[in-house]
Amino acid sequence: MASSARTGKPEDDVTKKLPHVQRTITSTKSSALTGKLEADVEIKTSPEQFYDMVANKPHLVPHACNDKVQGCDLHEGEWGKVGTIIIRRYVLDGKAKQTKEVIEAVDPDKKLIIAKVMEGDVMEEYKSFLLSIQVSPKSEGSGSVVHLTLEYEKLHQGIDHPQTMLQFIKDVSNGIDAHLTKPN
Repeated sequence: MASSARTGKPEDDVTKKLPHVQRTITSTKSSALTGKLEADVEIKTSPEQFYDMVANKPHLVPHACNDKVQGCDLHEGEWGKVGTIIIRRYVLDGKAKQTKEVIEAVDPDKKLIIAKVMEGDVMEEYKSFLLSIQVSPKSEGSGSVVHLTLEYEKLHQGIDHPQTMLQFIKDVSNGIDAHLTKPN
């Protein structure tokens, strides 16, 4: 991890590059190979609408942002259920990619879903990769805040932290929001 000469905190350099990320890198273990990235995305959609799309209808996400997400297929299980295995096809940095994920947690009351990547392009650089999406109402006004968390362990120190992936998921969240709020 790079550290700032001013404060010595590893997140300072990254935060300058990505000012839209509230908490960028937080080490969750003592190893330099593990990390956690978090970001909040403000959206106009209600928590219920957004959560329903990402948890129960992820196969419709390509309709919201087909330039980024090409498909989401149910491999095993039922949409919105723990243990469900999903295959996602997407484009990141101009390259077609794919992941195979298992849904590890679903909490409709908290509007939370957690997926663990089992296979795919992400696993070429990371030993483990966990995505958490939680959506809640804004504290003031209408709309919601989508809280994204990536927890990961890199295969070696030469691997970058997944800021590009975090930005990609933020962009997809904004695409879902635009799709859900557009007039019919």
